[in-house]
Amino acid sequence: MTATSKLLLQTTLFKPSLSSSPAWQITLSIDGKYLAVCFGNPNTCVKVWECLPCSSSDSNSDVHKSNSSNSSYEWKLLTTIREGHSRTIRSLSFAPISNGILGKESPPILATASFDGKVMIWEYYEDGCESDNNYAQDNKDDSERQIIEKGSYECTSQLEGHENEVKCLAWNATGSLLASCGRDKTIWIWECFLPGTIGGESNVPASGEEGEFECLSVLQGHDGDIKYIVFAPSNGIWGEGEEILLSASYDNSIKVWAEEGDGDWYCAATLGVGGGPSPTLGEAGSGNKGDVHSSTVWCLGVAPGGVRFLSGSEDGTMAIWKCYTANERKRLFPNERAVSCTDGLWSCVGVLPNAHSSYAILSIDCAPSRAGHGRIVSGGGDNSIHVYREEISLENSKDTTGTENFVSNGPKFSYDAVAVDAHAGDVNCVKWHPKDGRCLISAGDDGAM
Repeated sequence: MTATSKLLLQTTLFKPSLSSSPAWQITLSIDGKYLAVCFGNPNTCVKVWECLPCSSSDSNSDVHKSNSSNSSYEWKLLTTIREGHSRTIRSLSFAPISNGILGKESPPILATASFDGKVMIWEYYEDGCESDNNYAQDNKDDSERQIIEKGSYECTSQLEGHENEVKCLAWNATGSLLASCGRDKTIWIWECFLPGTIGGESNVPASGEEGEFECLSVLQGHDGDIKYIVFAPSNGIWGEGEEILLSASYDNSIKVWAEEGDGDWYCAATLGVGGGPSPTLGEAGSGNKGDVHSSTVWCLGVAPGGVRFLSGSEDGTMAIWKCYTANERKRLFPNERAVSCTDGLWSCVGVLPNAHSSYAILSIDCAPSRAGHGRIVSGGGDNSIHVYREEISLENSKDTTGTENFVSNGPKFSYDAVAVDAHAGDVNCVKWHPKDGRCLISAGDDGAM
């Protein structure tokens, strides 16, 4: 495949160096105004940036301007979190809460997860403090060493339960649930009562008001480390809740977890392991049969609407999964059984082999709808970033009644853009800007963003 577009580097928020800590994961607020990244050893921390309107007159050293005159973004380093965790911070996520919901303009609540087994909740306070001089002396190339922070994050809750390393965090769409997973092969689901949300306190909280968290369920079923989790819409197809939870594991499988009426969760399906042949790109009707991935499943990406997701593996393949209703399952896949008669079916409808020249696929993100139909980005162990766009064929997109149906069974993807050697090491995370389909953010083993 030949790329038809180009990926142009706009700006580097944190430059790599020989002593850089790996940058593991990126999170953006739902409005795209705030960006955070977590780093591993030796200098474990979280950095938070604020997006500002472009202003060529601002010469502050902590404002990162775009390399392109066509960009409307400037990123200002807002604060750095260094306390709390004692080992690598592997995952982080902003709560999906609008900044204005609390009656003030401030960064949203942030959750972090670490190899020290802790899940910590952070809230932003306007009263700031001077940057840590001792840290600055040890990191003279750190551009923040002279910054006097105007505000800072403080830990307001610590969620305990995991026996060891926590690998990933995920909020649901409303911020009412937070899930965590790790090396102990468990998934913890927490009910969250955040200020300004349904179930939380008033929209304008009193000073010092903090969110509350209660463990709803501990899920077990994977035979290996759980590497990644993500919520997706249930679309009325799975269980009795509005969302499902997808988990990817070292055991080469993906599990689908659905909510029962009493708030408990159950494993509705296990995908990707079956002992049969793996489906090829464009082959529909494969059901759950076949070992889709032959090695660790590192990442998942859910498409807008939740009727399709993608999985990336250590084996270098990227699989495309489509959701079918219970009626479609019974009609199209009569031999497939479900935990509940009302549950649907996730079927692998295609595999992109050697998406990163057989290197591991470490991160996948599906673009917001405004970026174009079926556009996805992946980062891999080959140090590169790839963008694919789904090709729409009217001839192949009609259902049995002849009606045009743009969600085809066997999708075809074209190679849209590539950034070769985007990082000097593994590309650990790639994210689309939630409001701008032109903008991508990446983080890598070289510590760069």
